[in-house]
Amino acid sequence: MMYKKINLELIAVADEAESVIAELNATLDRLEETRMIFGGGIDCIPVEPQETRKKSALMHAHAARESAIGALKTAGEKMAGAKQII
Repeated sequence: MMYKKINLELIAVADEAESVIAELNATLDRLEETRMIFGGGIDCIPVEPQETRKKSALMHAHAARESAIGALKTAGEKMAGAKQII
């Protein structure tokens, strides 16, 4: 029989972490009644919130678009200036 390991990472508000763990344990107990699952445990470690938000791929794409638009505008202005000189 083949098995797959399921990894799950959750972040909860510190004040609610213990109740979240209790609910997860209760849910796992119910799941054991109908499925063949075993092993594992729930670890709880404190984490510090990130001070700077990481950019999503969409935010990077938007920034690249803005840069490209700026470059095209600058190139257009330079072409117009060069055309006036000629």
